Amino acid sequence: MKQIFINLAVKDVERSMDFYINLGFTVNPQFCDDHAKCMVWSDAIFVMIMSHEKFATFTKKPIADTKNHIAGLFALSVESIDKVNEIVENGLHAGGTEPMPMTDYGFMQLRKIEDYDGHTWEVFFMDMTKLPNRI
Repeated sequence: MKQIFINLAVKDVERSMDFYINLGFTVNPQFCDDHAKCMVWSDAIFVMIMSHEKFATFTKKPIADTKNHIAGLFALSVESIDKVNEIVENGLHAGGTEPMPMTDYGFMQLRKIEDYDGHTWEVFFMDMTKLPNRI
């Protein structure tokens, strides 16, 4: 099975873990220690949240200041607009921020939520029956 692991540098691993749990992720303790937590979205999608110190062991580049600069957009597809709203509202209650209002493309509704470190997640629902011939 092919899998994807997204690795994110965070300032407070425990606080970030709680945030991601509120979004609907679960924790895989097999890949956790005091400096990293493995957050599971699905059987194929994992987010490794790591302290800056641990993250730095994987690269020679400086860690981006994601509070002030975008380093990437991570998108999560869900089954309904209600689920989009539930996830983002849970993230807001957990201390995240919504940097812009919902975008409605007709065939897709999308909301953004940022974690404590400014990592930006797009949560969206796409209705394939409304998909135009070309986007």
